[in-house]
Amino acid sequence: MESPVTEFYRDKTVFITGATGFMGKVLVEKLLRSTSVARIYLLIRPKKGVPTQQRLAVLLGTKIFDRVRKEKEEALSRVVAVSGDITEDRLGLCEEEENVLAETVNIVFHCAATVRFDEDLTKSIGMNVSGVLAIVALAKKMARLEALVDVSTAYCNCDIPHIEERVYPAPGDPHGMIDLCTWMDPSLLDAPEITKKMIRNRPNTYTFTKALAESLLSTEATELPVAIMRPSIVSASLNEPYPGWVDNFNGPSGIIAAAGKGIMRTLHCKRDCIADMVPVDICINLLVCVAWQTAKQAKGAPIKVYNCTSGGVNPITWGQVEVWGLDAVIDVAYEGALWYPGGCYQENWRMNRLFQMAFHYGPAQIVDLGCRLVGQKPFLVKVSDMMQKSTKALEPFTTGSWTWTSSNTKALGESLTEEDREKFGFDIEAVHWPSYLKVYAQGIRDFLFKEDPSTQAACRRKLIFLWILDWFVKGGFVLLLLWTFLKCFL
Repeated sequence: MESPVTEFYRDKTVFITGATGFMGKVLVEKLLRSTSVARIYLLIRPKKGVPTQQRLAVLLGTKIFDRVRKEKEEALSRVVAVSGDITEDRLGLCEEEENVLAETVNIVFHCAATVRFDEDLTKSIGMNVSGVLAIVALAKKMARLEALVDVSTAYCNCDIPHIEERVYPAPGDPHGMIDLCTWMDPSLLDAPEITKKMIRNRPNTYTFTKALAESLLSTEATELPVAIMRPSIVSASLNEPYPGWVDNFNGPSGIIAAAGKGIMRTLHCKRDCIADMVPVDICINLLVCVAWQTAKQAKGAPIKVYNCTSGGVNPITWGQVEVWGLDAVIDVAYEGALWYPGGCYQENWRMNRLFQMAFHYGPAQIVDLGCRLVGQKPFLVKVSDMMQKSTKALEPFTTGSWTWTSSNTKALGESLTEEDREKFGFDIEAVHWPSYLKVYAQGIRDFLFKEDPSTQAACRRKLIFLWILDWFVKGGFVLLLLWTFLKCFL
């Protein structure tokens, strides 16, 4: 019993939603590699004509499961896909599969959500609120349920500066919002002016609907063993399954990737604000331990909330991300860099907009014009538009700071045995941010851009050339200004 967490999962049956997402993949991989679960059911919806079982085969064939294939290949056979959709009634499950889940599942991890900050309100309610209601309804039928853990967000109550580990009053009536979406024309609710009135002081539909979902859990799941885990900005892995593993360009990943390619030259950001990043493997280790802890609670105990944040215990500011991140992308050196990585954050919105016009839109138009002239397909204006849209959605979090209580998370960490700390540790204080950002930048090169490691030395040499060219252009611009001044005033 040196590892109570491992023993807890032995021969258990787990049901996971959102397994094809960033956190979901890491959760499945961790359970397969580090525990002896008997079965993992994944809710997967058929997509674009691709059957559920084919989507499962594609998922298990991805690189993230290479370690499992090498160390515990037989564990992959424990994963079973059930066809369904989080937005549908009864999760879109057929009666037979619903009965199997109700009779066998011990642990539920609800990770499914739309994490798009600019998602339409009706779609966000359908995924993030109605989905929770459907999960609770299914959980009430589960005869062997020991723990249901919902993945929320640390920013669901970002209308207040300090966020405690408790469920706050809802910013609206969750049931009323669900009903509204069923009879009202979606185009009306999704209109920007109506959405803004609905979400009020929340920055986007994501944080608004996550707050509604938490409130729904507190009222509808009172007799269930439920817990809520709230991560802040989930970033690339620190160690597992591989250092720097990441599979999307969301959040800091997109910023680091664009900066490393020399495309991003400006970002509206407050340097003193906290960049509350948490590596995905730390989040998943906490999630695994939260289920273990929840199963030990008395029936009907109040819902426990676990804030998974870094700002209160090991803060890193956006200003530090700017400095250390630039060092990291220069050291890693991406293929196809269009310019030497550089630029700077702008704390003034208008100044940032001016820099966007000068260093994003302007060069993008020139490059695309050159592409057309030589018969190539233009690409940079489209990339620039996507980058502006993404950074605009991030502005509430790059220009604001919050503090969180983390007493439940801290107490859970202290309750682990030494072996469990080694296998499932989630100590954010152990992260050395400058080193982590280099791991992060390398992970983007390896897992997102999928660039050949053998080209890294050549890419570093290219950066030297781009650095000389960058200074040559800057020097030429200064000389041009000086010449113009002399011509006009002397």
